[in-house]
Amino acid sequence: MEWAELIGRVAAHGDRDAFKLLFEHFAPRVKGFLVKTGMNADAAEEIAQMTLLTVWRKAARFDPTSAGAAAWIFTIARNLRIDSARAATRLAKAAVSAQQDETPEVADSPETLMTRRDDISRVSAALQQLSDEQSTVIRMSFIEEQPHSEIAERLGIPLGTVKSRIRLAMARLRDLLDD
Repeated sequence: MEWAELIGRVAAHGDRDAFKLLFEHFAPRVKGFLVKTGMNADAAEEIAQMTLLTVWRKAARFDPTSAGAAAWIFTIARNLRIDSARAATRLAKAAVSAQQDETPEVADSPETLMTRRDDISRVSAALQQLSDEQSTVIRMSFIEEQPHSEIAERLGIPLGTVKSRIRLAMARLRDLLDD
């Protein structure tokens, strides 16, 4: 079966028979692909249908010289899956944010504040006992929240060195704070 030709017929004439052949072949394969990536069957079914609907609507954009029909269709499915996951993440964050807005703030007790100040003092003192190299990567990683690759780039050292320094610094901090 020449899938690119079928997509061309859909694009040129809105050929329902060509689309039916595409749907019957690709919908179950797209659904299977999505299930293998960790989606539940219902969500995979929905994304598969959205994928083929996108094929129907955007068939004129298909360029058989740049990609095969299957690659184009599975790329659409992959992008829809990513969009769906991002939307779910945004929705979950919005729900958590809404729940936090409804939760009344409780003031910390004086004992809690004192304990927190003591902890901060102990950690600060322990950080000062680290080597400059270790304290720099700890500060960049945990305080400035920079990814390890960015730390390596900024300091001009290999990524493995950054990770080793962080691991050694954390072990040293654990020893210092356990006392």
